[in-house]
Amino acid sequence: MLTVLLLLLSVAAIILLTARLDVHPFVALMLVAIGYGILAGMPLDAVVASVNAGFGNTLGGIGLIIILGVIIGIFLENTGAAYALADRVLRLAGKKRITLSMGLIGWVVSIPVFADSGFMLLAPLNRSLSKKAGLSLAGTAIALAMGLMAAHTMVPPTPGPIAAAYYLEADLGMVLLLGIPVSLISLGVCLLFIHRFVATTYIDPDPDLSRADIDDRLKDAPGALLSSVPIFVPIILIVTRSMLAAFGGYEVDGYGALPLAPRIVFFLGEPFIALTIGCLLCLLLPRRLGKEMFSTDGWIGKALTGAASILLITGAGGVFGQILRDSGIAVVLGDALAGLRLNIWLPFILAAAIKSAQGSSTVALITTASIMAPMLPDLGFTEGLSRALVVVAIGAGSAVVSHANDSFFWVVTRLSGMDVKMGYRFMTLSSLVLGLTAAVTLFLVYLIAV
Repeated sequence: MLTVLLLLLSVAAIILLTARLDVHPFVALMLVAIGYGILAGMPLDAVVASVNAGFGNTLGGIGLIIILGVIIGIFLENTGAAYALADRVLRLAGKKRITLSMGLIGWVVSIPVFADSGFMLLAPLNRSLSKKAGLSLAGTAIALAMGLMAAHTMVPPTPGPIAAAYYLEADLGMVLLLGIPVSLISLGVCLLFIHRFVATTYIDPDPDLSRADIDDRLKDAPGALLSSVPIFVPIILIVTRSMLAAFGGYEVDGYGALPLAPRIVFFLGEPFIALTIGCLLCLLLPRRLGKEMFSTDGWIGKALTGAASILLITGAGGVFGQILRDSGIAVVLGDALAGLRLNIWLPFILAAAIKSAQGSSTVALITTASIMAPMLPDLGFTEGLSRALVVVAIGAGSAVVSHANDSFFWVVTRLSGMDVKMGYRFMTLSSLVLGLTAAVTLFLVYLIAV
């Protein structure tokens, strides 16, 4: 009981430091991890060894994936490829379905681009199109936000789901195969909620960006098909690798001895190889390649600078998870929680509590995965599908709920002309619907398939 109490106090300390005292999550996670190890009775040299192993192993496993995903995102932003994708989706859906279109656009764009930057990137386009169609900005803006959040929390290669999959040793392709349909189902239900209860409140878009400005940007943008290639080729490669492992009778480990064709598929489907290919495909997006794109002050330099914070948070989350493993808490928590029969609801509830308390979906994903990782064997989550279910359940929980302590809440409300009361009515309730729908969907999958 003392060990469990210490863990609860550690989680509370992370929430207090990040939410109330505005301490950077990296500092908070590191301090709490070291403090937990010492108070749990670990030898001091073991604490140091756990810190080194947790940070090094985590960044060694997913650091490159995060960096490559950020580089893909910066190319999509700066070449206008994101606008080209948005324009094509809107043409296919039609002006009467702009709310649906913005939700789908947000979902697609947030796969490689962070939700905050994705909303800032697409907000001018959303305002202009809403004004032209005579729609309330409330509905289209929240639809865009929920599309961004759905992919941001449940679909790799965004850093949170990647980190959770790594900590829980879940197959990334399996997470994709599960996260894509679950996130789309939950987004669909959320869009219905937005149509019925959000879009009825009128907010005048009054766009800062005219249609002429949008058309001007689209002139230099690559085509929609080409714009989608850096996003979807890596996803296809990763999923193909996982399907070959699941249904082809091949082992993922030691694939170097396999026949040529499956060996090539396994190599190209390695997440960092697939995303490297995605980065190379990004070179097709600009009309002209310039050396300034790759300089320290250019696109690549800004992308790497932006990735630094999330890399540090991810590494610190790995430290926390490693110390939890080495402290022996897995057996204690496994025995305590296995009898509660919470199954897939446990990671969802834990992630939702952390998200609601401190605001960051990424921190909620990383912290919850660190806590859950050593418990999985004792809770019975040992197979590939069950571990993927846990990852997506954590992602669903990390969407519940967005409110005043979430930076994304302020990005959406401030760029959409909403006051705080509207933000709670629209943004907070919509994120609750999104996360709960995903959790219910996952629970049904759990009952049927596990």
